[in-house]
Amino acid sequence: MGFFAPLAEIRKRREKTLRIPILMYHSICREPELGVHPYYRVVTTPEVFARHMKLLAWHGYQTVGLKETAMLLRQNGPKGAPTIKKPVVITFDDGFLDFYTGAFPVLAARGFTATVFLPTSYIGGSRKVAGKEFLTWAQVRELGDAGISFGSHSVSHGLLTAMPRHEVELELSRSKEAIEAETGRTVDAFSYPYAFPEHDKGFVAFLRGAIEGCGYRCAVTTGIGTATLTGDTLFFKRLPVNDADDDGLFLAKLNGGYDWLHSAQYAAKKAKRILGVGRRKNLIKWSPPQQDQ
Repeated sequence: MGFFAPLAEIRKRREKTLRIPILMYHSICREPELGVHPYYRVVTTPEVFARHMKLLAWHGYQTVGLKETAMLLRQNGPKGAPTIKKPVVITFDDGFLDFYTGAFPVLAARGFTATVFLPTSYIGGSRKVAGKEFLTWAQVRELGDAGISFGSHSVSHGLLTAMPRHEVELELSRSKEAIEAETGRTVDAFSYPYAFPEHDKGFVAFLRGAIEGCGYRCAVTTGIGTATLTGDTLFFKRLPVNDADDDGLFLAKLNGGYDWLHSAQYAAKKAKRILGVGRRKNLIKWSPPQQDQ
């Protein structure tokens, strides 16, 4: 028993460690993603999304915001258990119109909240990406009154690592200012567009300062994993979710069974940087029209 006792204690501590899943959705619609590997898909059908929300309810999850996430993780420290036993954060990147039509009715029926990250130059205008429309500011205000939170997804959804650093700071500050001006609510959260360059330590250090300097209190990335006390509130990991997530995979992600992929994800990013692999093709669809440049 002497050898196995420490292992049992380690397992017990791991089981007590609070892990908060932060789900990352994009589009709720029935548009097919032909030729796209399931890992990279960004579409979830309304039926699958409704099933995911039903699973959350069945398993006793309660939705919380990102600021609450940091508070709950601190509560799970040496002083005791958090006030919410099974918290989950639901986030949506890009601010597509189908959040209003396809996701919000399902969330409202369950009494769930969510955070939507807006690329502000696309909101309230006629610009589209791959034929997809975006929310209007009137809809953003309506959703805000109904309990939905909003954060920044930059101004242009541009590749921040390719921009001069003063432009990155403007992307962060102007998007925050635009959302606050349109909604009358403080914006505390930022979502990094595209794959998070965690392997680029110099850029990450700069980005941290820019995020803090603009007044954000938390931020999320595309890094895979659940949020824990030892995580970074300015670079929260998330769990990508899409139409390929059946019940088993969805529940495994919620329970931390997907977290191990972060190491592989980091290694792949580092290898691509060393090999000089170019941008992903989906950057093209977000390129602003010529007249907007």
